[in-house]
Amino acid sequence: MAITDWPADERPREKLLQRGPDALSDAELLAIFLRTGVRGKSAVDLARELLDRHKGLGNLLTADRASFCGNHGLGSAKYAQLQAVLEMGRRHLRERIQRVDVLTSPQQTRDYLRARLAGYPYEVFACLFLDNRHRVIEYEELFRGTIDGASVHPREVVRRSLSHNAAALILAHNHPSGVAEPSQADRAITRRLKAALELVDIRLLDHFIIGSGEITSLAEQGEI
Repeated sequence: MAITDWPADERPREKLLQRGPDALSDAELLAIFLRTGVRGKSAVDLARELLDRHKGLGNLLTADRASFCGNHGLGSAKYAQLQAVLEMGRRHLRERIQRVDVLTSPQQTRDYLRARLAGYPYEVFACLFLDNRHRVIEYEELFRGTIDGASVHPREVVRRSLSHNAAALILAHNHPSGVAEPSQADRAITRRLKAALELVDIRLLDHFIIGSGEITSLAEQGEI
């Protein structure tokens, strides 16, 4: 049955307009993005199939172009559209976080870092540079690769901090495994960076480890 034949209050678009996006399932939200289904399948049926194949919304949204376009009913145009939607979301979060004191809005900080880092298939080490009122000056991804491969260079972190005239810093990196438990290497590089930053009077406020659905704060664990 086509979605247009469904009762009005069960159609994803009408349901969103009447009850808000929180009322929709992942499949219903994805169906609105897809707009149309394929022969023999409504947009919701197709969305459910895609979510099942990719084992969840997160994996589908972070799939590379070849994997995404390999799905029946999807192609380069939909991939480009999705990337535009995701980037708009990231920019919206960036604008929101740049207007607030990150210490009074810790959830916004976590949401922003999760949106930026959770989808990478490799480790990415990033910094939030803050002014003396703990407002965000800039976000930068400085290093890529395995953290325990000595790929994080304190001198470069200090150099970029001074370049931004930062008074404080928040570090973050992702664990592609999805497990947000800090490793010994994570703790070691945090100590090295904290010591290096103290030499130039810059405070290290936290180091977040980003997993698939969770974030671990080294400050909350007493490591900073």
